[in-house]
Amino acid sequence: GSINVVKATTKPFAWNQDSVWHKLENDFRKAQHLKPAQRDSTFRSLKIIADLNLAAIQGKQLSVTDSNVGVVEHIFFSLAPLIAVKAGELYWYSNYYNEVRNCIKLQSQHWDVQQVAARNLLYRLLYGMRIALEEALLQHTDIRFPPAMLVKHEPSVTPKAEIFGIEVHSGDLLVSRGGAEVSALISRGNDYPGNFSHVALLYVEEKTNKAFLIEAHIEKGVTISSLEQYEKDKKLRFMVMRPRADLPVMIADPMLPQRAAKKMYQQALSRHIPYDFKMNYQDSTALFCSEVASLAYRQNGLQLWPSLSTISSQGVVNWLQDFGVENFVTQMPSDLEYDPQLAVVAEWRDPGTLFKDHIDNAVMDALLAGADNGEEIGYNPWALPVVRIIKAYCMIQNSFGKTGVIPEGMSATSALKNEYFVAMYNRIKLNTEQMVHEFIKWYGYRPPYWKLVEFARKAATKK
Repeated sequence: GSINVVKATTKPFAWNQDSVWHKLENDFRKAQHLKPAQRDSTFRSLKIIADLNLAAIQGKQLSVTDSNVGVVEHIFFSLAPLIAVKAGELYWYSNYYNEVRNCIKLQSQHWDVQQVAARNLLYRLLYGMRIALEEALLQHTDIRFPPAMLVKHEPSVTPKAEIFGIEVHSGDLLVSRGGAEVSALISRGNDYPGNFSHVALLYVEEKTNKAFLIEAHIEKGVTISSLEQYEKDKKLRFMVMRPRADLPVMIADPMLPQRAAKKMYQQALSRHIPYDFKMNYQDSTALFCSEVASLAYRQNGLQLWPSLSTISSQGVVNWLQDFGVENFVTQMPSDLEYDPQLAVVAEWRDPGTLFKDHIDNAVMDALLAGADNGEEIGYNPWALPVVRIIKAYCMIQNSFGKTGVIPEGMSATSALKNEYFVAMYNRIKLNTEQMVHEFIKWYGYRPPYWKLVEFARKAATKK
């Protein structure tokens, strides 16, 4: 059939705050050499201002342009270099982030999230403050911080289970970040580059309390996995999200998430649902990961992603088209965090691979900058005939319900381009890691994110 490409007419979000980042790094270097007494008094005074600012936004209804919100963000960033040298305050800092996050999520119910100003603010606070917290965390290489962080107790009456020590309920949405190269592309190649590349819908059986995750995988379409399988699948991080108990549809039927999850579970059992490479969230014959969640809830009267995700940078669009994507106004996993109808219940990150996650993001950001400068994903045309034979064999396997080497719905050319893309990514990553190693040897601390991006961009120019 003819290709119907849906293009975005927006602009990607840009921080454009290099001077701020450099100031933060200088502040960190200074903080390392301050006398403990000086450090403590600076921290105490900033902490008092931070608490006062939080109190100022907690008690009232805020507009998107309220100046107090900007002050909260500014103070939080200013505190990061001090927290990076004061390990004892990490717990306070992460709690403070959670309080701000809950407050902003609550406020966003009254904002028009279709508006750019509202979306930018949500992104700056929820994503930006997470990054500041992680920058501080990453300087404490000697501390094993706990991976699970409880954010908000959102009441739920649906059957429950436990995952990595977190209590979860049927109908919860688990947004996660995998370790594959394409995971980095999905989480970064968005107008609001994020931390997540995948969504899974949790279903817990009423009688047995057995938990299942319904998710769409590129390799095999929609699958049902057990909790054990989900926990075994490589994850760098995930976040648990839940519909707010005070939504009108939830007050009318508190068991709505259970019905949504159960129906989706039954649909996944009853037919093979292929993976939707086009990322068309309006057509449910094939589903991509976000669509599993959005379809389940849409069938029960709750429309998630009230503001759709947009992918408007031409380079990213070109690359994603190489992999069969046709819809650039769609539902991206990372953007679920900014949906006012959902509460963030908990966040989990793997302390051991958190820095690797940041390097992956930086490498991807550098690659996407290259894409915008017209770099293309090549492939070896000589390999095409062989890959076409493999592809034909995979299609036979698919017809018997087996998973082939090349995912169903992916062409032989796309498969080769994927191989080329992975090789390109790994080459830049290797060079970036070498520069990181040199930096740590020279300066004695881990380079912050903006340095990682700088290294990755340098690495991308090396042939």
